[in-house]
Amino acid sequence: MSKAGTESVSDIAGRVRENVERVIVGKGSVVELVLVAVLCEGHVLIEDVPGIGKTMLARSVARSLGCSFRRIQCTPDLLPSDVTGTYVYNQKTGDFEFRQGPVFAQVVLVDEINRATPRTQSALLEAMEERQVTAEGESKPLPRPFLVLATQNPIEMEGTFPLPEAQLDRFLLRIRIGYPTAQEDEVILERFAERNPIEDVAALVSAEQLLELQRACRGVRVHPDVRQYVIKLVHATREHPQAELGASPRAMLGLFHACQALAALRDRSYVIPDDVKYLAPFVLEHRVIPKAQSHLRGHRAGDILREVIETVPVPVEEEAGSPLSPKG
Repeated sequence: MSKAGTESVSDIAGRVRENVERVIVGKGSVVELVLVAVLCEGHVLIEDVPGIGKTMLARSVARSLGCSFRRIQCTPDLLPSDVTGTYVYNQKTGDFEFRQGPVFAQVVLVDEINRATPRTQSALLEAMEERQVTAEGESKPLPRPFLVLATQNPIEMEGTFPLPEAQLDRFLLRIRIGYPTAQEDEVILERFAERNPIEDVAALVSAEQLLELQRACRGVRVHPDVRQYVIKLVHATREHPQAELGASPRAMLGLFHACQALAALRDRSYVIPDDVKYLAPFVLEHRVIPKAQSHLRGHRAGDILREVIETVPVPVEEEAGSPLSPKG
């Protein structure tokens, strides 16, 4: 059991999850995935149609974490300096002073990221990977922890720009929320009838506690066989005959650390193969690029990944007490 102070990671994260689910109805698995990214200090791309709660999810998570929060609304005329900041001349001092952009926050919501031009999208690359911004040759560190929650409308919708592969690779997870059921819609109407419940979402974790939780997750044990399973899955995406590009080393590290975080969330001190199988589609699919002819025949990245997961052998439990689960 991973510990952060006197409480386990799962206890603290469980309270955060309950807090968020006061606003987000019926999407417990989605909230769990976002918390996995938070514990890895990874970034999340939330992709779905408008109006189903992408922005509300990001706002409620940010408020629950007790971190500084800024929002960037992407539009086609948004400039890179509008994101990172720029130097402004101060008439009183006679010097140019750097005015920080909205990216200088611990949790940054980038709303409708694919409505920004590729040039502006690229302004986030350094911030997301290096946790710093370079202006006029000077590097300026971003606050820690640092998390980008980006929302995206599907690329087939009018007025959007597809994200370049280099930017997609910076996102630890790509998730979809999906439409609520009829029963969930009824609960939504009841909760939002008189006031927005996000107004009651309070901070449950401080930034310092969050950093401690992240360090605790890195201590989750990974059996050598499970480690090899991660490596084999990643290499299988590179060697698949229908794939132009497979998962990168960054993707492999992301999957490894995400499995540690998921195990801690589920109150385990070790990773099991089912953690890897569950997280692989969210971590790897947006990083796999099918060949052009395969894409034209309808072979998508998700199809490639499903074949990889089905064909790569899963480690099995060797003896009682081994930190491996039986083959599922």
